[in-house]
Amino acid sequence: MHGIDFIQDLAVVMLVAGLVGWLCHRAGLSAVVGYLVAGMIIGPYTPPFSLVTNIGRIETLAQLGLVFLMFSIGMKLSLRRLRRLGGSLVVAVIVGAVIMYNLAHVVGAALGWGSVHTVFLAGMLMVSSSAIISKVLQDLGATHEKTGQMAMGVSVLEDIVAIVMLTILNSLTRVSGPGEASLGATLGLVSAFVVLAGVAGLLVVPWLMRRLSITADNELLVIVVAGLLFMLAILAQKAGFSLALGAFLLGAIVADTPHRGQVDRMFEGTRDMFSAVFFVAIGMMINFHAVAHLWWLVLLLTAVVLVGRSFALATGFVVAGVATREAVTVGLSVTPLGEFSFIIAQAGVLAGVLPPEFQAVVVGVALLTTLSAPALMRRAPAIGGWVDRHLPGGLDKGLAHYRRWLGRLEVRQQHSVLWQLCRKRLGSILVEVLFVSGVLVFAEQLFAAVGRFLPGEGLFPNAQRVVFWGGLTGVTLLPLVAIWRHVSVLAMIFAEMSTAGQADDAKLRPRVATGIRVVAGVLLFVWLSALAPVDRLGRWLPLAGALVLAGAVTLLRRKLVYWHSVVETELQERLVPGEKKFSGTAAPWLRPHEEWRLALTECVLPDLADSRGRTLGELALRTKFGCIVVGIERHGVTVPSPGRETVLYPHDRVLLLGDGAQAAAGKAFLTHVSGAAPAVSFDEVRMESVPLPAGCPLAGRSLAELAPNTRCGVIVVGLRRGVARTLNPRGGEKLAAGDDVLVLGNPEQIAAFKAWVQEV
Repeated sequence: MHGIDFIQDLAVVMLVAGLVGWLCHRAGLSAVVGYLVAGMIIGPYTPPFSLVTNIGRIETLAQLGLVFLMFSIGMKLSLRRLRRLGGSLVVAVIVGAVIMYNLAHVVGAALGWGSVHTVFLAGMLMVSSSAIISKVLQDLGATHEKTGQMAMGVSVLEDIVAIVMLTILNSLTRVSGPGEASLGATLGLVSAFVVLAGVAGLLVVPWLMRRLSITADNELLVIVVAGLLFMLAILAQKAGFSLALGAFLLGAIVADTPHRGQVDRMFEGTRDMFSAVFFVAIGMMINFHAVAHLWWLVLLLTAVVLVGRSFALATGFVVAGVATREAVTVGLSVTPLGEFSFIIAQAGVLAGVLPPEFQAVVVGVALLTTLSAPALMRRAPAIGGWVDRHLPGGLDKGLAHYRRWLGRLEVRQQHSVLWQLCRKRLGSILVEVLFVSGVLVFAEQLFAAVGRFLPGEGLFPNAQRVVFWGGLTGVTLLPLVAIWRHVSVLAMIFAEMSTAGQADDAKLRPRVATGIRVVAGVLLFVWLSALAPVDRLGRWLPLAGALVLAGAVTLLRRKLVYWHSVVETELQERLVPGEKKFSGTAAPWLRPHEEWRLALTECVLPDLADSRGRTLGELALRTKFGCIVVGIERHGVTVPSPGRETVLYPHDRVLLLGDGAQAAAGKAFLTHVSGAAPAVSFDEVRMESVPLPAGCPLAGRSLAELAPNTRCGVIVVGLRRGVARTLNPRGGEKLAAGDDVLVLGNPEQIAAFKAWVQEV
């Protein structure tokens, strides 16, 4: 009966979520607001409306929804996209996060809260809702303006901040108790796990999906991806982190594959369904009656978010060298809290370090910031302009001087030979060090997962561990050899540049290079000795590992170098930016120009849109509304500057250009659904033979002249005249009375052709 009860609760949640989501859509509100309110209404704390009362099943629903929600968020974030965001956004987000972290500490100290409560509060206030920001920007037609693109970039990077904060908080509360673990050690473990899972995923997942797309149906691809999703989520949980981290990582990995669009389409319905389940489940866990006396705290934190986040992000962008007007506009555009704040609050409550009231408080703050977001974003450019005009003269000049200094610094960095030579190698060393660290730190978890498939103890003592560590040593040899190669090259570069111009540079150069190699070798030995589990395998492990490593490098150096080059090439192919699209935060072939008062607006054609199946020439958007279509994204393929003959299809993502009113009118026209033209599937298409009676008006005229496809929608696929049959007749074929015409079409089209034949 437990399974039946769970299905019953799931049915109630989905029906209520669908109804309330539709009402919010009609009211122009975010569906997330409706889901939360619906959960609070049908949850166990609001009798007599309580429809779902079992707390255990509610938590199960929340965990299930969390996995799909985090997978969908990860799908929107790829490493390629991160590379396109630029360094200024990274700097702005980091500075903004630091300011909000300290501001949350000030607020927590003023309220008399403990350190754990304050850290969780900081995590909840540091991140915005990318879903809500994206929806509001689209409604305002600001998605492709410069400030809109910057706001979307901030929300993308804050997703990473949120997942890091969630993982750190989850690790601190699960592994060693609140506040006892070292923050640096926790960050190192998180980085090692992310790199280990990311590198393995980037090598395995694209290959597996490519093979499945060639040899299997779409349904098998869906099953495999769903299995990988749950497996990686569980692995992250067993490694001491959260389900959210594993699901997020798989989404980010899939986002870097050519199958991203295909997976996104196949999981679209499932993703939306379980994301709604998550928000409704969060709402059901909230007892607003118990926290009614905390209304003042909700208002206080709302003010902190609206003012503090705007100030923090604006300051971050000013530090990154962005103009004051744009910095303030972006800061005001990223105030609404959302999904990650709920997840962090839920993690604290479930871990027992936060009181249940925290969830209700955070939901209240999220609702108020979400409701205020459209008005705030609409007025953000005006507020930004006012702040820019009223800056004190000294501060304005100082900021201008600072921006010029940043420009000179960037130019100097681009012309720095040492930095250009070392940059990529330092990045490769960091990734490889984290990968090896992840392998060694999580070796016991890996052994527990694969130990049952290794040879038994009957072969020789400790056979399973010896075989496992032998294979693990082979896995770590490739990155270790690569690290040493990069260190050797960096040593030569630094020795060459540090001794240039010296009188005895020929003697100093090899000594400096050798000294760097010796120091690096000692550091590598200490690092590996610290991470290897010597307590389980004996104190001889570091020495034995060093001997094995030296022997392998001596005997297999060329092979190891070749294998590493192959792996590195595969990873580079995954990370090199591919074709550009106008989705997300970039419209590469068209940049905004405010002085022209133009607006870029996106819209997605519904399944039953009246404009589907019609060409741009037939729609005549320029003539009717003054706007033009400058791009179409269809199933992951971008069509820039489409011509008049381009046909629009359901789910096409269309980019319109015009002033605000023109683009809005064009969007409304393209997405209008009247239901006048019912959708026709292939199941309704059939062939039927239609005889031409005597006196038929079609007799004596050619098929090209009659054009039955244009008039009735049917295709003439055959003619029978006496005993002679003609298949797929050409346009010059003339009809005659008594002919049997074989036509292809749906029932309405064939009926129209019959009526045409019967005309006198």
